[in-house]
Amino acid sequence: MSYEGSSAVVNGRQNGRPTLEQVAARAGVGRGTVSRVINGSPRVSEQTRTAVARAVAELGYVPNQAARALAGSRTDAIALVIPEAEARLFAEPYFLDLIRGVSAELADADKQLLLTLVRSEQERQRFEQYLAAQRVDGVLLASVHGDDPLPDRIRELGLPVVMNGRRSEAEPVPYVDSDNIGAGRAAVAHLVGGGRSRIATVTGPLDMYVARARLGGYRAGLAEAGHAPDEALVSAGDFTEEGGRRAMRLLLDRRPDLDAVFVASDVMAAGARGVLREAGRRVPEDVALVGVDDSAVARLMDPPLTSVRQPIEEMGRTMARMLIREIHGIQEGGEASEEPRRHVLPTELIVRESC
Repeated sequence: MSYEGSSAVVNGRQNGRPTLEQVAARAGVGRGTVSRVINGSPRVSEQTRTAVARAVAELGYVPNQAARALAGSRTDAIALVIPEAEARLFAEPYFLDLIRGVSAELADADKQLLLTLVRSEQERQRFEQYLAAQRVDGVLLASVHGDDPLPDRIRELGLPVVMNGRRSEAEPVPYVDSDNIGAGRAAVAHLVGGGRSRIATVTGPLDMYVARARLGGYRAGLAEAGHAPDEALVSAGDFTEEGGRRAMRLLLDRRPDLDAVFVASDVMAAGARGVLREAGRRVPEDVALVGVDDSAVARLMDPPLTSVRQPIEEMGRTMARMLIREIHGIQEGGEASEEPRRHVLPTELIVRESC
């Protein structure tokens, strides 16, 4: 297991809390190698051990002794953290499919799943205290917003963590994602191919990378088709059905002549479909509609919704596999931290009757 430490300004050492990554960079080795040195593993050369020791001294890195004492033990428990309210968790097929994939992979590995909802700053602090007590071996994070400090705090506590999605293009924390830019591009290409020219979009919350990426794919698709961008055709939602309704009303107010909408989730597309029906707009005759996720919502909609399929259950399985490799490698002195840290899975357009 890796550890976080603290330091003070002593003989010119840097102030703050140096991380395992900083020690690794200073020593010119991998994070897993530093972890093995700190754990006293014999599988390290004397030259490497000396380089790491020098870096530790220069940075003032102090391992967390409580965590170190538990380095050889396991709880066989994995926390899956979703920073959303219960209402959204159980209303969105996305989360249920993700949990199914994570749960199946952890069951195969004889690991226990601890599902945790973090909905407030108070709950986040309480969860950090729970993690600091070393009650889980690692953490899986879903639905992370751009300003969420929790992924970095988990790493500072010395726990392996893997995210579903990412906070930015330059995400430093290991993650599993889907090709969200490709999803937007494929949706727009299909709509253009069907003769649509005034194509709007309902985005997710733009403080989430997934929403910005799908919007980027939408804009790229328009550019590839030679369509000029029109911000009046862009309306922000929040991945809920009501958010889709609000965004669709705004689009109709701005551009009543729109003839297609790419909606960044099936759940929001259901809300948009209701508003179009109330406005007397037929789908697909008047307005074509495309969603994302290829969930049961898409299949049951009237008419059935064309949607970009994400391999959600497989994303859950892949996250769990990555985390288990990291945990086992660290606890056994292996090189788990040298495993690929980023997995982007492909998406696929599933055409139905809505366009």
